[in-house]
Amino acid sequence: MPLSSELTLASSPRAAADARRWVGQVCHRLERPDLVECAELGVSELVANALLHATAPYKVRVRGTATHPRIEVVDGSPVPPVPPAPVEVDDLDLLLTFGRGLSMVAQCAVAWGATIESDGKIVWFEPAPEVSEDAAAEWVIDQHDQVPPEPTSEATVEVRLVGVDVPLHASLRRQYHELRRELRLLSLSHQSDYPLAGDLTAMFTNFERQFPDSYRDQLRAAESQGLHQVDVSFPMMREAGPIFVTMTEMFDVADAFCKAERLLSMARTSAQRSLHNWLLGELVHQLDGAGAQPWPGHPDTDTGPPIASQVG
Repeated sequence: MPLSSELTLASSPRAAADARRWVGQVCHRLERPDLVECAELGVSELVANALLHATAPYKVRVRGTATHPRIEVVDGSPVPPVPPAPVEVDDLDLLLTFGRGLSMVAQCAVAWGATIESDGKIVWFEPAPEVSEDAAAEWVIDQHDQVPPEPTSEATVEVRLVGVDVPLHASLRRQYHELRRELRLLSLSHQSDYPLAGDLTAMFTNFERQFPDSYRDQLRAAESQGLHQVDVSFPMMREAGPIFVTMTEMFDVADAFCKAERLLSMARTSAQRSLHNWLLGELVHQLDGAGAQPWPGHPDTDTGPPIASQVG
């Protein structure tokens, strides 16, 4: 299943039925027919809740792994849902009624929770093989890591990245964001099944804090201006070099983890991996005293004519 596999929902009474049909088909594609009933019941409630209490756009998607698939409903409101108090309903009532709210999601899940983002939220659940009577599924608080303040040192180097492919870098940033969230959720919900997820999460947090805000600000400015290529410069601690050497290997480990665990988010594409390796290599070499080498491009990337631009 590709990373972009999702269903956009209309703001209409048909949305819940469309979502039920889609997640049922996905469960069958994953060879998990045992999850269809709870997946359909749970997604109906999440979609109904989004339509009643949130704002567009509305989307439903499946993430996690083939072993532990996760149904997610995305909406445009950053207001978090309120976890329900346990309720008791008889089985017939449960199966025939829709709209009971988040308590039913808990009864259909082995784990569930929400991710609050700047432009909306993602409410998710992992469907159980059968409906529970006590709605005891754990509510997992999934918050984006607050990256600690960047390290400071008098021994800083002015790093210059020349000719960064802005659209390709933006796609790499989105892939990284998705991967980080997957690893974080796996480490929260299934640490014993995926111990590597927790290890990678800790390493990625340390990796992120090495970059100053000016690095991200310059690239986001270039993206918002529609630039195709850009030069960026920013200070970085000389001592960070070994971290980037290690992380070059760890990103390959993360790609292998995606494939081995049948993660429903894709590993980096060939073009993304080439840009990432060039970027990390430039950091290592420049922190060691070498001069800047421009991004040479990638044969699988349709970059078009270069545009010489400087941001920051």
